[in-house]
Amino acid sequence: MVAKKTIFVAFAMKDERARDFLKGQSLNTNSPFEYIDMSVKEAYDTEWKSRVRTRIRRSDGVLALVSKNSLESSGQKWEIECAKEEKKPLRGIYAFKDDRTNLVGVSTMVWNWDSIKNWIDSL
Repeated sequence: MVAKKTIFVAFAMKDERARDFLKGQSLNTNSPFEYIDMSVKEAYDTEWKSRVRTRIRRSDGVLALVSKNSLESSGQKWEIECAKEEKKPLRGIYAFKDDRTNLVGVSTMVWNWDSIKNWIDSL
């Protein structure tokens, strides 16, 4: 049996439902990854940032749910920058089929299980 990879998921709080859907997929018994959620609704303080950085360091990669909401999400922007600073593999997936928002410096793919699985398997 292949060991599961640990994937940190960065997302805008407004995209919480898309995150829930991804989490549902990750609970599938054939899922190649375990999911880390560090979402908070309160301010992003120093303690939160320290905990997130620790989780990102322990992850095999960071998957960002990309949407128009990502452009306004300070928490998600910080998580993505942290992933880059920690030199973690980073990939975006479009959170919605009709939203193709571009995040500078984030290679983004269409959300489908095979694409996610292939990226995770490559880590």
